Amino acid sequence: VLYRCDYLWMRAFALFFHPSDVLQHHWSPSPFSRCTQWVQQFDMLGLPCDWIRPYSPGPLSEAEFNQYWKDGYVIKHAVLARNDLQPCLDAIDRRVGEVADKLFAAGLISDKAEHLDVLHRLTALEKQFKEASVLVHKDGRLAPEFCHLWAHPTLLAIAQQLLGPAVAGHPSWNLRAKTPGQPAATVPWHQDTAYCHPDSWTTLQVTAWVPLVDVDTVNGCLQLLSGGHLAGRTVRHTAAVGNTWYVAMDESAAAVELGVDLQRDCVTAAMKAGDVLLFNNLIPHRSLENCSNGVRWSLDLRWQRPDKPDGAYGLKGVVPMTQPDNPNFQIPWEGWVDVDKKTGTAGGNGRPTAAAQSSQQHTGAAPEAEHCRNSSNSTASSSSSSNAKAEAADPQGADGASAAADCLS
Repeated sequence: VLYRCDYLWMRAFALFFHPSDVLQHHWSPSPFSRCTQWVQQFDMLGLPCDWIRPYSPGPLSEAEFNQYWKDGYVIKHAVLARNDLQPCLDAIDRRVGEVADKLFAAGLISDKAEHLDVLHRLTALEKQFKEASVLVHKDGRLAPEFCHLWAHPTLLAIAQQLLGPAVAGHPSWNLRAKTPGQPAATVPWHQDTAYCHPDSWTTLQVTAWVPLVDVDTVNGCLQLLSGGHLAGRTVRHTAAVGNTWYVAMDESAAAVELGVDLQRDCVTAAMKAGDVLLFNNLIPHRSLENCSNGVRWSLDLRWQRPDKPDGAYGLKGVVPMTQPDNPNFQIPWEGWVDVDKKTGTAGGNGRPTAAAQSSQQHTGAAPEAEHCRNSSNSTASSSSSSNAKAEAADPQGADGASAAADCLS
């Protein structure tokens, strides 16, 4: 009720001080007018004022661009070709092979399932060792093939449409191996902000969720709550749901604070390989269980403005991916890819990197202390942020996977 009252008050304010703008918004058919863009921000009062940008030509059409702000997401179809995705699948195939070799050498499996392809081999390994997919998911190495996809010219151009000319890669990227019937691969309703330090909750972080295979309700596609970002709030989350490292959104709080209805506003994002789902860090979303007989592989990659807080608890900073005044700019992957996003260490030496130390100095305290100062003003529960920090400290999350990692390291 208060939100709607604020909305009506701001409409009245706009009408009093800018009557011609408001009238033009109501009566002019032109979507390009400055007034339309100005008043649109009053339709999204809860969002930070620096999030929404005017449309600029690029891969996203104006309708797609506006949908991203209005609904909190947009699916861009046929962005990537098969030859853009295949190198990532090849890299995944090698990574699954490495896990199989280590599990076999440790005596934890008896069959490496070498005859199966990348869509089925991990499932066969998981029948012998149930946390095999967790080990793949928690492998923090950023393969060169993933870097290449992350810096794909079309994806970067989309990021610049939404964020502006200067774009940085966020340290939280994920390779997701959703195997059939694996509870640890079914993600509950959540907002991505709940995994981050509260200082970043007003930072726009654009996620590109990239399925490497066709996805639907059978093999576990994503669902989103359309418009759930408009209040600009992060609601209470509960940590360590179902013996996993995931946080789960308080659905009752979401209904009240975000104004969403889990039935009415739920959108199912069935997609083809080559499509890309773009969404912001405030919109609630989840993934469904994989009921197929194959692995649903996906990557989620994130961008933000380089001068904004990243919420990574000082463990790893962002990597600049564009430099508008330098047409010959090369992304400085070297060194950055070697830093573990969950521990802030490089090369397994156990020492924080200079970037991690610099980030901690920037906040003026260690991540834990800074979070304690913010917790009393936090909308989300302290348990969710504490779990995010614990997840950063413990890369394995699940007990079985942690034990396996001890054997395999």
